[in-house]
Amino acid sequence: MATLPLEDEDGSLWYETHGDGQPLVCIHGGWMNGETWRPQIERFADEYEVITLDVRGHGKTGATPTDRYSIELFADDLEALVAHLALEEPILCGLSLGSMVVQEYMSRHPDQTAGAVLGGAVRSMPPVDVPPAMKPFVSPLPALTTSLTLSDPETTFRSLLTSIRATTGQRWLSVDPEVQSTALEAVGEIDRQEFRKVFGALYRYEPTDLSHVETPTLVVHGDQEAPLVKQQGRRLASEVARGERLEVADSGHLVNLDRPEAFNTATATFLEQTIAA
Repeated sequence: MATLPLEDEDGSLWYETHGDGQPLVCIHGGWMNGETWRPQIERFADEYEVITLDVRGHGKTGATPTDRYSIELFADDLEALVAHLALEEPILCGLSLGSMVVQEYMSRHPDQTAGAVLGGAVRSMPPVDVPPAMKPFVSPLPALTTSLTLSDPETTFRSLLTSIRATTGQRWLSVDPEVQSTALEAVGEIDRQEFRKVFGALYRYEPTDLSHVETPTLVVHGDQEAPLVKQQGRRLASEVARGERLEVADSGHLVNLDRPEAFNTATATFLEQTIAA
């Protein structure tokens, strides 16, 4: 375990390193933590230096004084970690919210990463085209604040899952009850205010154009992923200069946990081809 002090703020970014080799930096999804990547650590630490971190508001990093989070801020933290560890051409792996952070990072550094793997990749939330000027008028944040006042983050998140399943007819988050239970436990550890700040970061993010990005990118979705998110993934894979997309059967949004062997095999094959190239 190690920490990186946050610039101009109280608090530190918590991270872990495993193994030795080319750096593989993994950024977890919203309301989860670095343990999300345990199956990938076990698979890749013999070949790569696997680095996991807990994004602000999550896990051991916990709450920070900033009253408003953003994907851009999370990408600032990723930049700081890359600089702190003096990583050259890291491979970036992001899940859900983490995929947004990786996209923002690649947009800023289009040719400075060796490759990117984006699981449960999403470009914006909600996964529909809402003009930026209209977002404040259709924002779910006021209702979310009310829900968090009356209940805890886990209960609020469960209601979100129920709504998604009613809308899409799919299991979405996970097809594995144990994986879903673990994810909900992680959500339950998040402070109410931090939950809202993370939700706000997801909702407000406006995806940047990635057509200038040279980073080889693999987009991985489960077949139970929300249809509009899959649509965003197809768009993402076609927008970057060297993108491809894979859909994994019998898997939900947490594709690296639902089908770890399939996810790891696809990632390993992609990285072998990328590094060889």
